[in-house]
Amino acid sequence: MRRLSLVVAAAGLVALGLGGGASAFADTTPTIAGPEFALGGQQDLALHPYPAAGKPQKSSLEFSLTNPSTDEDAGRFEHEYQLTFDLSALAGVADVVLDGENSPGVDCKFTKTTAVCTDYGIGIGYNTAVTFDVTAAQGSKLADSGVIKATGTAEGATITPFSTTVTVGGPDLVMKQLPLKPQMKPGQVQRGTLAFANTGTADADGVLLTLKASHGLEFAEKYGNCEYSEDSDIGAGTQVQCHFPDTYKAGTVYELNKSLGIRATDHAYIESFIYRIEEDPTKAKFREGEPLLTATPKKISARSLDLNPWDNQQEFDFQAVNKADFRAYGDALTGKAGETVETKIGFRNKGPAWIAYLRSRESVATVDFTVPAGAEVTKKPEGCSARTAAGDYREQQLGAPRYFCDTSFMILDDAEVALPFELKIDEVVKDAKGAVTVRNTGLSQPKLAFDPDASNNTAQLILNGAPKPSPSASVSASPSPTASATGSSSTSGGNSNTTTDSGGGSLASTGSSALLPVGAAAVALAAGGALYVASRRRKA
Repeated sequence: MRRLSLVVAAAGLVALGLGGGASAFADTTPTIAGPEFALGGQQDLALHPYPAAGKPQKSSLEFSLTNPSTDEDAGRFEHEYQLTFDLSALAGVADVVLDGENSPGVDCKFTKTTAVCTDYGIGIGYNTAVTFDVTAAQGSKLADSGVIKATGTAEGATITPFSTTVTVGGPDLVMKQLPLKPQMKPGQVQRGTLAFANTGTADADGVLLTLKASHGLEFAEKYGNCEYSEDSDIGAGTQVQCHFPDTYKAGTVYELNKSLGIRATDHAYIESFIYRIEEDPTKAKFREGEPLLTATPKKISARSLDLNPWDNQQEFDFQAVNKADFRAYGDALTGKAGETVETKIGFRNKGPAWIAYLRSRESVATVDFTVPAGAEVTKKPEGCSARTAAGDYREQQLGAPRYFCDTSFMILDDAEVALPFELKIDEVVKDAKGAVTVRNTGLSQPKLAFDPDASNNTAQLILNGAPKPSPSASVSASPSPTASATGSSSTSGGNSNTTTDSGGGSLASTGSSALLPVGAAAVALAAGGALYVASRRRKA
């Protein structure tokens, strides 16, 4: 009734002329701005010149749409949108066609001067909108160029424009492979002299050399025109960027004045090394001490030059002769029937090697947890899946007798994987024991290939264990040779201060915030897209 009276009152005000007329109500309605999506892509695209014989070589040109929303439930744009590409400036310069294989679901209609592409839905974050194949037009000349102007429309949204400049010819930097050996020992250094070529049709005005080494590798020397930083893209490793501001002529091969040294550290195991050469549009002249790396021309036959836009980067994998020691730890808990107790179980990597599967992104290991009798799990880590006692899949995730917890794809040396569980004590069972085992991800071959000492891969979680004897009140003048290596102090109804380790000692459960996450990692490396795509077969 209240809502009705307000409406009637408002209507009365309008009738009396006291409400400012119907337009007064319309003016007070707030304007709701729709979402804004940004068109993007390559700002510049260089084309291979039209050949004297045969078909022209294609270059790929991708346009993207970025949705800035972070709302996973309502952030996706569920409407049709249209992108228009003005191709009029490319007449006589380049030909553009749709790359249907990399533009699934996109409908494009071409005229002589435009391409109008329609699609539906824009997901959160970066989205590939449409990909074109672009070739130099017949009759085009070196340095001919034109601009593609891209605009977009969508119902209830704004799409910001973007432009790409297309040029016939340009530099084409090619990185040569280093003669590296795949087997290394900790402390060993491999050396090689880096060389690159400009196989393009134009000079490169400044180049940038990027080196990436994973966690178990380090560079033997430092140079004054190189910047050093941590790199999470290649397994907690190191990135080096060296600036060369000079001009590097087309058809010329260049060699660095210093050999590059790569050292395997004490914690090396499976390692990756990336080296890349590209144009440096900033022409940065970074200097921070001596010595400096320089690149000088090298005589080489033209037949060794290979016009390939993908070979400006090289990658190499190393296998170090090393091992890691994964040590499981459990806990000791006490509680009454009906109480819920908290625990952290898991393992520590005592090294010396870190373990990472950089290419396959497979889990390094699995923590296999058997729940002690008389208790049931009421809360588990997100990366752990419930299993039957025999290890088979179980749909109900809480209250299971067993849990498999897969780790991340890399475990650093001295790292800890800690898994918090909550257990409800349904029945007090004296000295009930559960098992915590760190093993290979496959049940049929549980041994960890990199961990030769399996004696400490299993620990116990003890619930309502038998009380330990009280220490004697007398004090000996010398330590007793029969003193127990294990000690336990527990608190009724809660987590004790002692965790039980398979080696017989007691290890404090730190609960450190620096622990590695459990579960498959998702990171997209920025450099070398092929580095993390290839799969790797793990040895048992």
